[in-house]
Amino acid sequence: PEIRFPNVYGIDMPSANELIGHGRESNEICDMIGADGLIYQDLDDLVGAVGEENPNVQRFETSVFSGEYITGDINQDYLDELDAARNDMAKAQRDGGEDANLELHNDND
Repeated sequence: PEIRFPNVYGIDMPSANELIGHGRESNEICDMIGADGLIYQDLDDLVGAVGEENPNVQRFETSVFSGEYITGDINQDYLDELDAARNDMAKAQRDGGEDANLELHNDND
């Protein structure tokens, strides 16, 4: 499934508003990326397929897909604070405007 929501449990990823799937339908994403169509796996099918591999797992943390946070204590105010702290503009201000991307080189050319 498309990632529509931020991870709040320690994975550093874009803020919700920077995710292409956040607040958009598939046809809007297609228009943005110039695709003829998009096909996503259904979340229930994903959970079912993974659950078949280990039936002892009773619940999956799928918040980045569903927006339902397993701890039950995440609200919109918290997500707004997270967005303000994690978005690219906030990171650039913290880093003094320096580009945080690293260039990779292969010296064996």
